Amino acid sequence: MFTLALDDRDLQDSLSQLSAHKVKWAAKDALDLTAADVLGHIRGRVDTVFDRPTSFTRNAFGMRKAHTERLEAAVFEMPRQARRDYLKVQESGGLRPRTGLEQLLDVRLAYDGIIAGVAPAPFAQLDAYGNWARGERTQALSAVQAQRDSTANTTKASRKRNRKRAGFFVPSRDSRLPAGIWKRDPDGVIYQVLRFTRTAPHYEQRLGFYDGADEVFRLRLPDHLRRQIEARAARASGRG
Repeated sequence: MFTLALDDRDLQDSLSQLSAHKVKWAAKDALDLTAADVLGHIRGRVDTVFDRPTSFTRNAFGMRKAHTERLEAAVFEMPRQARRDYLKVQESGGLRPRTGLEQLLDVRLAYDGIIAGVAPAPFAQLDAYGNWARGERTQALSAVQAQRDSTANTTKASRKRNRKRAGFFVPSRDSRLPAGIWKRDPDGVIYQVLRFTRTAPHYEQRLGFYDGADEVFRLRLPDHLRRQIEARAARASGRG
């Protein structure tokens, strides 16, 4: 059992020297400091459980400060990130929602196989976060006629003008090559840059947001509250 005790003698002496208004301000500041601790904990968890998280993921959480008339601070998922479900799946586990790339390929790519998920293949060019590099991704989608804007797709004329440029293709469903997008170098060597999977990725629970936040809250709030009340009591008595 975890017990919190805030009504010891020193704290009661400090409370007796403060007005209700000052007590509310002490509670408000204690909640804000605790919320900042919780936010720091969550951001630290993001850095721990994700491999090279992007800035978008690292900044997925924010906080709302308390008010003296609403003694409630909050740590929350930012609206932009909340519209996407990947962090929620990391929290509770389950099937990962389809990415924008997967949805785009499902709609635009002329492919008769099943694409439940995609992932960069070992020879794909990756960015600093381990994701498929934007430059190669753009070239590949253009070459396989899968750009959202069809005018950005590679044409026969553009291929003739750039004969020394690598090409990309998608094997048919009956090919012996693994399903995905393949790159063909000018010398004819081919290698896979994007894999297609027939099953959607399934995540185990990883982030532990709620449990960790609750623990930080219970551990930090009493000390912050004590310090805020004692500091105000000291100022009220002329000691600080």
